Amino acid sequence: MLRTEIAPGLTEQELDAVETRFGFTFAADHRVFLAAGLPRGSSGWPDWRDGDPEDLAGRLARPVEGVLFDVEHNRFWHPAWPSRPAETSEALRAARNELESAPRLVPVHGHRYLPGTAGEHGHPVLSVHQTDIILYGNDLADYVHHEFAGRPSGLRAHATVDFWSYFVEGGPDVDVTAPTPFSPYAVTAREAVDCIRMLALERLIGRRHHPEQLVEAGLTALVLDVETESLPLLAGLSRSEHEQADALFDQVLDELGLLQELPADTTDLPWEAARWELVRWWLRLIVNGSLDPGAGGDLIAYEGWNALARPRQLKPLVERTDAHDDPAAIRRGARDHLAERIVEEAGRLLDGPWPPLD
Repeated sequence: MLRTEIAPGLTEQELDAVETRFGFTFAADHRVFLAAGLPRGSSGWPDWRDGDPEDLAGRLARPVEGVLFDVEHNRFWHPAWPSRPAETSEALRAARNELESAPRLVPVHGHRYLPGTAGEHGHPVLSVHQTDIILYGNDLADYVHHEFAGRPSGLRAHATVDFWSYFVEGGPDVDVTAPTPFSPYAVTAREAVDCIRMLALERLIGRRHHPEQLVEAGLTALVLDVETESLPLLAGLSRSEHEQADALFDQVLDELGLLQELPADTTDLPWEAARWELVRWWLRLIVNGSLDPGAGGDLIAYEGWNALARPRQLKPLVERTDAHDDPAAIRRGARDHLAERIVEEAGRLLDGPWPPLD
């Protein structure tokens, strides 16, 4: 399944020796994985038994060096750190000191990393490219099945370690994995069905929903004369019956013929086609006033910009969102103006070709 040579697994003594030599710890499930068999013979897999020590040390250093690269060249500065020094050399020195206390990330394959937390298991696998860090598996087993066996991953996990979770979850006090906070907007049957499809796409890529959102979408469709057998059942659920919402929503999707039309996960980027559809939808919600521009920009940055390997067409929107989220903008009272700029950029993107072309 791993499409590479599998050598005998590392013994407990070998695993301990690696940790001692390089000054880190494997998570418990990572130890079990490497004890079962050691992938080797491919440049993506670290060879913890016979690999070049400099190569292994470089892989271990890569996450921190990537953050430092963005500190130097892209003005990155973590909001929990003390104020950034004016001189770049001093900023790098301060950032390196702060990063010494960040949990170590241990390479699994290529740019995929697991937190190195002794005795713990179940951490999600992270894909790490400088400060572009996204979830790539709910845990190690899910990652292996997703990356090498082609099994879809819902990516429902949250980052579970300090510092690195900032990049995955959208920053302090921002939970971009929470249900999308949009207001109902459909005024035609077609728009109501489109909203149901978009909620299905969100669920497909692993986003959460409040049951109320599914019920509300069903009620809106019913009022706008969409007809399916299960729609009245979904729309009529009381709060005490909300545990039935997911199953009834699936029935509605099937009856509308939407289940069969959902895009497949067929590229190297997770759910690429579905994400582009959703980005367009979120842009429309921003423009029509159904989604707060700041929240929508954060959502597109997380599920679009990051997950789609930073397409350059979305960069202006992400930059405007970053400016909107900057604490300095709050102090200056500039967020309303910056929100308007996000709406303007969303409209510009919607007016162009879709998906955006390189």
